[in-house]
Amino acid sequence: MSASTNLPGWTHLYSGKVRDLYEREGAASDALLVVASDRVSAFDHVLSPGIPGKGELLTALSLWWFDRLDIPNHLLPADEQAGDGTAAEAIPTEVAGRAMLVQKLDMFPVECVVRGYLTGSGWKEYVASRSVCGIPLPDGLNNGDRLPEPLYTPAYKAPMGEHDENISFEASIELVGEADATALRDASLAIYAQASAIAEERGVILADTKFEFGRNPHTGVLTLGDEVLTSDSSRYWDADVYASAATAEARMASFDKQIVRDWLAANWDQTGTPPELPAEIVEKTASRYRELLDRLTA
Repeated sequence: MSASTNLPGWTHLYSGKVRDLYEREGAASDALLVVASDRVSAFDHVLSPGIPGKGELLTALSLWWFDRLDIPNHLLPADEQAGDGTAAEAIPTEVAGRAMLVQKLDMFPVECVVRGYLTGSGWKEYVASRSVCGIPLPDGLNNGDRLPEPLYTPAYKAPMGEHDENISFEASIELVGEADATALRDASLAIYAQASAIAEERGVILADTKFEFGRNPHTGVLTLGDEVLTSDSSRYWDADVYASAATAEARMASFDKQIVRDWLAANWDQTGTPPELPAEIVEKTASRYRELLDRLTA
């Protein structure tokens, strides 16, 4: 997948489904530039067209959350006041508004997933085995129900191009050692608790999310990296709709690309090239991304 653009002074490292990563030129530098594109993916395919403004919306939401969470993060000082021109010299104008200047971290190969509600793949497993990622749950739960307590369900971060794999907490210990595995779990649950409370104050439910952490190579401190609590990495629901909707599906209408997933599932058999997204679906999806940012940051 090609980079979003050529940036003078920066070397393109790689592109994921949504983000492009650049390294500042110069052997002494450990700065990275994380650029969020307008690309949208579903069922492991990047779709066409993208969602206009999505990169800026995701970046704005990550910066907003980083500013509120009680844990060290990978933003470099120039990003602390992003949006008022402070970072203008550091972040190229070509990607201004949709890029974060960050400290390179020694990343852990663990994706830290926290689930506060029973939904998605967790619901499917619960129906089959009364468990989520192997963690037993009581009988009688329904799709979309709040879990008795948030669950930490880590995944192994596979090499680029391969699928991440759900693993047990014990398996995460084998990957990174008991001390770091415990620190990752405890930090993830603490962030989820803090973020859930902030979201609930704004009438939004944080159903689940995922975090990525690394260690700062200079200080050794456990540090939150990548994006955080965006509508690409999290499920958010409208609290009023959740409380009043007549069906489970209606109460879980999310502020993300679920509209895209639903349309694609109904119009594509997942073989060959995905069809182009209709303009109506693109606009509805963009509107949901914008609404979440407005609801949380107002």
